[in-house]
Amino acid sequence: MQFMPRQRLLTLEEIVFLLRGFCELGVEKIRITGGEPLVRRDVDWLLSELGQLKTQTGLRELTMTTNGTQLVRYADALVKSGVDRLNISLDSLQPDRFKSLTRIGDLAKVLAGIEAAKQAGFKRIKLNAVIMKNRNDDEIVDLAQFAINNEIDISYIEEMPLGTVSHQRSESFCSSDTVMAILTKHIDMQPSLVNTGGPSRYYQVAGSPSRIGFISPHSHNFCSSCNRVRVTTEGRLLLCLGQEHSVDLRQVIRAHPGDMVRLKQAIIQSMQIKPEGHDFDIQAQPVIFRHMSVTGG
Repeated sequence: MQFMPRQRLLTLEEIVFLLRGFCELGVEKIRITGGEPLVRRDVDWLLSELGQLKTQTGLRELTMTTNGTQLVRYADALVKSGVDRLNISLDSLQPDRFKSLTRIGDLAKVLAGIEAAKQAGFKRIKLNAVIMKNRNDDEIVDLAQFAINNEIDISYIEEMPLGTVSHQRSESFCSSDTVMAILTKHIDMQPSLVNTGGPSRYYQVAGSPSRIGFISPHSHNFCSSCNRVRVTTEGRLLLCLGQEHSVDLRQVIRAHPGDMVRLKQAIIQSMQIKPEGHDFDIQAQPVIFRHMSVTGG
């Protein structure tokens, strides 16, 4: 992993300014993600500032995706700042396997973080599990049962072909339909009308507040209903997760400090190049060489 010079990163103040522009244009939901957002210095100040956009703009929901390792420290502060929902990445419940999949991860820290999040009182907590054949597909039911036991949600995600990896993605691919078939043998799941505005298709677990979702970029393409864009830490506005169409908003902000009108114009114009779809192909070598840690989950 190569780290960027600090001057290439948006400052926290620039992030707040940029996201205020989005909200004033009608964006109602912000998700802070990474890499791991909670390792950014003064992230608690950033979230407090973003939480204030709820009363100052049309922002309805502030959410975060995290690996959970910092939640013992930050969970209460996140709720106080106005973070409504939390997504926590959890691909295995086996300590050694978890460490292998994440390279350095400590499962005990993540489990402690999940418990801290439950106690902090978020409106909703969801686990995200990327399922790969012959790597963690034997834990599909265990992960669901863990979520149900903790009265939280879980989404199963098909691996996305971003960045180069050491394995053949076509060999490790596990479709949402396969995951669904395994789960229905053990868990009573009913189709849910819940729609969070994202790509997940949800099912309600009978007799439980937990929901089970599926994010299926390969088997059930969701491009036609996608209304999301991503801003990287460098201020590059990505119009699609699986394409390189982008606009340099950092350049706009730094060339015209404090000029909200010019920023909004750049955002509006950028929507003209939002592509129709991502064209993911698990049989081919990746066309997109940036990893999810650079893009944001």
